[in-house]
Amino acid sequence: MSKYKIALLDGDGIGPEIMVEAVKVLRLVEQRNDVEFDLIHTPFGASAYFECGDPFPEQTKAVCDEADAILKGPIGLNHEDSKKIPVDKQPERGALLPLRRRYNTYANFRPVFLPQGLAHFSPLKKEIIGDGIDIMIIRELVGGLYFGEKETGVNADGLRYVKETLEYDEEQIRRIAKVAFDTSMKRKKVLHNIHKSNVLKSSVLWNEIMDEVGKDYPEVKVVNILVDAAATYLCLNPGQFDVMVMENMFGDILSDQGGGILGSLGLMPSACLGDDKAYYEPSHGSAPDIAGKNIANPYSMIGSVAMMLEMSFGMDQEAKNVWHAMQSVFAQGFSTPDLSKPGAGVKMIDTQSFGDLVVEELKKLPVVTK
Repeated sequence: MSKYKIALLDGDGIGPEIMVEAVKVLRLVEQRNDVEFDLIHTPFGASAYFECGDPFPEQTKAVCDEADAILKGPIGLNHEDSKKIPVDKQPERGALLPLRRRYNTYANFRPVFLPQGLAHFSPLKKEIIGDGIDIMIIRELVGGLYFGEKETGVNADGLRYVKETLEYDEEQIRRIAKVAFDTSMKRKKVLHNIHKSNVLKSSVLWNEIMDEVGKDYPEVKVVNILVDAAATYLCLNPGQFDVMVMENMFGDILSDQGGGILGSLGLMPSACLGDDKAYYEPSHGSAPDIAGKNIANPYSMIGSVAMMLEMSFGMDQEAKNVWHAMQSVFAQGFSTPDLSKPGAGVKMIDTQSFGDLVVEELKKLPVVTK
């Protein structure tokens, strides 16, 4: 029997609610397979700050250090509540970026996946969606502007200023390029390289390294496209994309746009991989306005479980089963209030009921034994 230790970072807002549904799925996967999960809840984010005085406390670091994988809920507070936490201790700066830095999770995978059965969620026209959307956005996650040197102060003219540095070296670019090319080889062998080389010197270096790495992948067609054009084409012709690779800030923005064309970031899980550790999380925020109401859809949380099963534990078929189970629930006409409005022709259910239905659908699917 395979045994894995998983750190569960419940997070803030709706995080604890949707984590409950993810745990249901993990427990069923245990029953269906020769596997055992040691699930350890540990504080992280704003809730950890108020509980421990640190958004990424030492006890959580210790649990994550020992874990085989990390499953993280969304973090953050609304604008007013965020002011109750010192700027450098706010969840994104004090927890999320240090988590990425600690485990060097440089490769972020965000699937923009909209089969025809979910097309009604998208704001795009049917003729644009076509047979569906299936894009993998690969974002470099530990470099660039977010991790560069930061400086604030008052200049010689008495004006407040801020300076933030966008920095990449060739090895950082090379390793994410290899991830992107390897992913393309497993899919349609078309890779869109997203850049802004007409303005940014960082993109000039990025493109040089992409060209160098690409020589080792002659089967992959590389399409170079400016980030602003890519944003436009994601709305006008998303079907042209298969794998997209980009630097940190571009990836942050375009992957959220990807959630927009799906109809919600609630339909976008993600995986953040390093050479030695990975964490998995929904791409959406903590939605404090609906926290505690039992109306948040756990799709992206459970989808993150599916990605963990595949990418950390090699359980590819069971991962596909989890995806199929979730999509079956939607196909039967069920939805939650955060994704659908009354009168949308769906059977409205709550967070817990959605998780329960996913479990029931998963039970129906055959287990693949090795």
